[in-house]
Amino acid sequence: MPKPPEAGTQAPDFALPGLLLAGDTAQRHEYRLSDAKGGGPLVLVFYPGDDTPVCTKQLCEYTSDLERFTGLGATVWGISPQGLDSHEQFAHRHRIAFPLLADTDRTVAKAYGIAVPGLGLRRSVFILDGDLTVRWKHVALAGLTFRHSDELASELAKLG
Repeated sequence: MPKPPEAGTQAPDFALPGLLLAGDTAQRHEYRLSDAKGGGPLVLVFYPGDDTPVCTKQLCEYTSDLERFTGLGATVWGISPQGLDSHEQFAHRHRIAFPLLADTDRTVAKAYGIAVPGLGLRRSVFILDGDLTVRWKHVALAGLTFRHSDELASELAKLG
């Protein structure tokens, strides 16, 4: 299995189905990493599961602080193994304000070296610059905690 990409290396490309809430409607389409090239920083948030306690707390915190991230020019994408129907219920229930992508066969988690056989994936965050180069990462061993918005904002500010 591949190891997680190191800082200074190109992030593995991918295309996944995803959705984004627009009011009360979930807009579904395919998200391609390569389409983000040339934009601002991108925060890829790999989380184990919709509606689990730590994941819910993490994604709700990132939603509450989304203006901090966008103020630093960044976009946030959440990625987990659940399908779009699960993501849609989760997004509506907690008003998640950034795209949730469905990596149902864990192809992207495997490419990023964070898949755990039989368990899903390791809670991880990768910050990419506009050229899709990894600038910072955190891969959790157990995933019982998460990187808070302050830490992510601090790392994004360094890309300034």
